[in-house]
Amino acid sequence: MSRRSSPLPMKKKTDTADGSMSLSGHLRELRNRILVVLAVFVVGVVVCFSSAAPVVELLTGLGEDFGYQFVYIRPQELLMVYFTISLLGAFALSLPVTAYEIFSFCSPGLKQLEKSMMLLGMIFGTVFFVVGVLFAYFITVPFMLRFLISFSSDVAVTASISIQEYMSFLLMVFTIFGVIFELPVLSVILTALGVVRPSWLVKARRPMIVAIFFVAAIITPPDIVSQIMVAIPIIALYEFSILLSRLVYKAKRKKEAEA
Repeated sequence: MSRRSSPLPMKKKTDTADGSMSLSGHLRELRNRILVVLAVFVVGVVVCFSSAAPVVELLTGLGEDFGYQFVYIRPQELLMVYFTISLLGAFALSLPVTAYEIFSFCSPGLKQLEKSMMLLGMIFGTVFFVVGVLFAYFITVPFMLRFLISFSSDVAVTASISIQEYMSFLLMVFTIFGVIFELPVLSVILTALGVVRPSWLVKARRPMIVAIFFVAAIITPPDIVSQIMVAIPIIALYEFSILLSRLVYKAKRKKEAEA
């Protein structure tokens, strides 16, 4: 009696008949890319936690130059600040890997123009975000700290600030200006894709100025000087966005006319 050989295991197909990847294949690819990003993020947390103390010293030195003193009023407060810095640092370190994984996952389904806009948006978006944070660190935050502590010059009050409250204040200002500096990048991408026209941005200038001052009044301390210090850079970036939108729109119209 002949022995029947056991059938070979069937290889599970992940591609469809037309060569495109199936839904299960996309999900597996997405899972693998997420795992890569998470692994880089975890390593970044460990690395940044070991460097958190110099960062805290650097940021508190910015306030100490104006006479602020920093304390922590809960046993775990300083440790939580270290963890916050570690998470933010890990996010920044893993951002290039995240951007690459997102671009690699989305690029097969995008047109050439969309690929270019996505790639340029990631690169210049990161650059402008960093520029916004540096602008806040060197210009906006020192001005705010100097202005706010000036109220204690006429009274016998020492500016002893909770370290967690101080870091939350810095994080808020850095994030706001980082996002604000994305306006030019966003205007260029939307104009190139045909979603926005420069004439629309010009017509919306007055309502936008009112909205900018309203937002500045919410996110800043309750004084007109801080509000103006936040509103003026946003208005300048909005005008710069209009200029870039016009240049991109003209180049796009010229290319369409030549085609």
